[in-house]
Amino acid sequence: MRRRRISHGFLVDQRYLDTYFSTPDYKIKERLNMDYMDEYKSKSVSAAEAVKIVKSGDWVEYSQFACAPPVLDEALSLRKDELIGVKIRAVTTLFPPKVCLVDPEGKHFVYNSWHMSGAERKMHDKGLCTYVPFTYTRGPEIYDRYLNPDVAMMQVSSMDKHGFFNFGTSCSFEYAQCKNAKKVIVEVNDQVPVCFGGSGEGIHISEVDYIVQGISKPLLQIPNPVITDIDNTIARLVMEEMEDGACLQLGIGGMPNAVGKMIAESDLKDLGVHTEMLADSYVDMYEAGRITGARKAIDRYKMVYTFAMGTSKLYDFMDKNPMLATYPVSYTNSPFVIAQNDKVTCINNAVEVDLYGQVASESSGIRHISGTGGQLDFIFASWYSKGGKGFICLTSTFKDKEGNLKSRIVPYLAPGTIVTVPRSLTYYVITEHGICNLKGKSNWERAEALIKIAHPDLQDELVKDAQNMNIWKSTNKLRD
Repeated sequence: MRRRRISHGFLVDQRYLDTYFSTPDYKIKERLNMDYMDEYKSKSVSAAEAVKIVKSGDWVEYSQFACAPPVLDEALSLRKDELIGVKIRAVTTLFPPKVCLVDPEGKHFVYNSWHMSGAERKMHDKGLCTYVPFTYTRGPEIYDRYLNPDVAMMQVSSMDKHGFFNFGTSCSFEYAQCKNAKKVIVEVNDQVPVCFGGSGEGIHISEVDYIVQGISKPLLQIPNPVITDIDNTIARLVMEEMEDGACLQLGIGGMPNAVGKMIAESDLKDLGVHTEMLADSYVDMYEAGRITGARKAIDRYKMVYTFAMGTSKLYDFMDKNPMLATYPVSYTNSPFVIAQNDKVTCINNAVEVDLYGQVASESSGIRHISGTGGQLDFIFASWYSKGGKGFICLTSTFKDKEGNLKSRIVPYLAPGTIVTVPRSLTYYVITEHGICNLKGKSNWERAEALIKIAHPDLQDELVKDAQNMNIWKSTNKLRD
């Protein structure tokens, strides 16, 4: 059957175009819906039947975040003894993948993640998951240029009357995975919210090879993180820098949620949203009247995002909500897109910051924790936004396994630690002890500024380290 790509970017069977140009308008819907249902039935198979197309050595793509495909994952895991070296790529799967659990030696399935969830991190610690390094905004382009997977497995919403399945809460590069895959399987869950978007938010039935009826079940939720007193202290420092009309990006964790809660309770006006992740805190800010998007330069009045994770409150808010617009990550995280908005204010966590200003947010030594994500994209973009501010926020200390107090402001990063934001791009760093801006500062000035916001009990040791590193001057002082 011939297919032709039309303006919205999807492949449509030639017979549909022929129908459009030869049938009176009032008959088009009836004819097309009938064709879609016939096609739906012809492509519908069981999960066990669908995964038979996977062969040893194949590359398989999973849909992402809360929309990872549980039914297809389980069906594929049941084929363990028939397969060797099937390689899987996923993004932040919220449940322990069955393909890992059934194959503790990793002989049958090789599981890879573009950004690790807590479940995937545990698999990584057992040697059952590896990380794929990349800058998040490049995801779709990497598939277009270099990757041609054998099978894509996507959890999607029910098909609409136009023949489209929606990717729900996960848009970032799922369409790129599908269009570059040799075969596409969709796992239908009628409780996946339908999320309106600018592009890439769904796939047409004509591009799908197999349809599997999944379980009608709410998406996995991640509870709102516990907000500590230290989170609130840091959030109050961030709030001092917030302005009316700011365009927000909040990362994951207790501290960004604390900022969202304080914004909801503030009198800030006309905030915009252009973020990679949508979370429950955005619902609170919107319902409190803080978010209007009225001052955005692009996507005005829209809350723009590329994926969402949260509770049912968030997922219900997202379903068919025209206030929201989901886009591929090549749009949401492009610094050249983000920076078109004024006052871009991005707020992200980190594991450590060293005295040079290098930010480590994805590993601690050789132990991998998460991934680069959008932190680098938004820090870079916020600098080019008129009035923009990029904040790296972290608690000043943590306790090790023996209960000893350790600084997160460190003299230098431990061997194996991954630098997420290079020192040349870092500017605002905040702990519960204060805020500093590293732009324009020399190494000795950076060391002084960062030691000032370290825990007071650990500052003297950091000064000694800075002296040994030759980045401390006799004229330095910790307090004005």
